[in-house]
Amino acid sequence: MSMRVSFEISDKDLSHFRDCMQRARNAVRDAEDSDIIEAAEQLFHEVQEAKAPAFVSDRLNRLESMVRMLRDEEWALPDAARNRVLCALVYFCDPEDLIPDSIPGLGYLDDAIMIELVFRELRHEIEAYDDFGEWRTASDKRFRINRDPAARAKRIASKREKLFERIERRKAKDEADQGKAKKPGLF
Repeated sequence: MSMRVSFEISDKDLSHFRDCMQRARNAVRDAEDSDIIEAAEQLFHEVQEAKAPAFVSDRLNRLESMVRMLRDEEWALPDAARNRVLCALVYFCDPEDLIPDSIPGLGYLDDAIMIELVFRELRHEIEAYDDFGEWRTASDKRFRINRDPAARAKRIASKREKLFERIERRKAKDEADQGKAKKPGLF
């Protein structure tokens, strides 16, 4: 039997996560993207081997999706979003974060929270990337015969541009909907 546990992150707690994210941002400046991604992928494997709790595994799948966005050259994730994902990876890779990862059952709780917070802030980018992946697969199937690489690149660039515009529209709408009541996020 499963049990649902819900809790609210206070402004003070969120401030702590913001501070952690700032430290991760500083670390991102000093590291190569590929090193951060490789370290995260190694940790994904270790966490899976350790049979982490489901609440961690579920968030880990989201983080792996974000890594695919980083690696996808045809998506070309804008620098601001790219840096936010890299910061989340740096935080996840730090074994001495808020709750040390070595504590059985709870060691990845803070990592799961951070991943959830980042995922919520990047939801429009992630939704657009998912749509891009589905569109690209369908497009490649349609144009399988006589595929012209230049025409394909042009279609991809056009679709990517439309999706990036959609991201900006949705983010602007969110900001307008929240108005002055908007609480600062992690970034």
